[in-house]
Amino acid sequence: MINRLMWSVIIFSALIVLCLLPQNKPELTPHQRFTKITNTGQALLPWQGPWACVLDSQNGLLWEVKTDNESVHDGYWTYSWFDGQKGKSNFGDCYFEPQRCDTADLIRHTNQQHLCGQSNWRLPSATELISLVQAPSSPSQPYIATDYFVHIKRGDYWSSEHDIPLPAKYRAKGLGATAINFHFGKSYTLPYRNAAFVMLVADIPTANTHPQLSRRATIKQHKQE
Repeated sequence: MINRLMWSVIIFSALIVLCLLPQNKPELTPHQRFTKITNTGQALLPWQGPWACVLDSQNGLLWEVKTDNESVHDGYWTYSWFDGQKGKSNFGDCYFEPQRCDTADLIRHTNQQHLCGQSNWRLPSATELISLVQAPSSPSQPYIATDYFVHIKRGDYWSSEHDIPLPAKYRAKGLGATAINFHFGKSYTLPYRNAAFVMLVADIPTANTHPQLSRRATIKQHKQE
C-alpha cells in the first residue's frame, strides 16, 4: 500500500515538472515546395494561419485556397465550364451570383478581389493541376497535400483544357473539358455543363510586386522569425 502511494506521488510530481518545462517551438522546416501566403501576400510558417493562397515554388504558381465560409472561395461551390464564349454558362451552384455559376464567374470575382495581390487568376492547365496529386494522408482524404490545400473535395476539378472529344457515354454532347479527380488522382473529360469544383491559379512573374512571393524571400522570412 505504501509503495503504491509512493509511486503515485512520484508520477504526479513528474507530471507537474513536465507541465512546467518550457515548450519547444516547432522546428523551422519549410515545405520543399509549398508555402502558405496571406491575402496581403505575406509568407507564413508551415503551422501558421490563416492563409488565402499557396505558393508552389516548383512551378512558379500561386494557388487559390478554398474556404468553408460561403464566400466566393467556398470549397462547396461548383461550376460549369465556360470561358465567356465556349462552354456552358451558369450550370453550377454558388451563393455569390444571382443566377447559377460557371468558371468565368469565379475568375472574374477573384481578379476583382486581387486575391493575394494578384489579378491574373485563371483555370490551371491539366498538367499544373495533376502536379498537385499525391497519396492521401488517410483513406478518407483527397489526393492532395491537405495541410496546405484545405477544403478540397474528393471530386472533379476543372482545368483549362477544352474542345476535347467526350468519351462514349457523353458523346452526344460533343466536346468537353479536362477535369482532375482528387478522389482517384486521375484525369477525365467531362461535358461543359457538368457541375465540378474549381481551384484557380496565378502565374508568379520573376519580378513580382510582392517580393514575399519568391522562394528566396520566403525562406529568408522564415529564418528571421
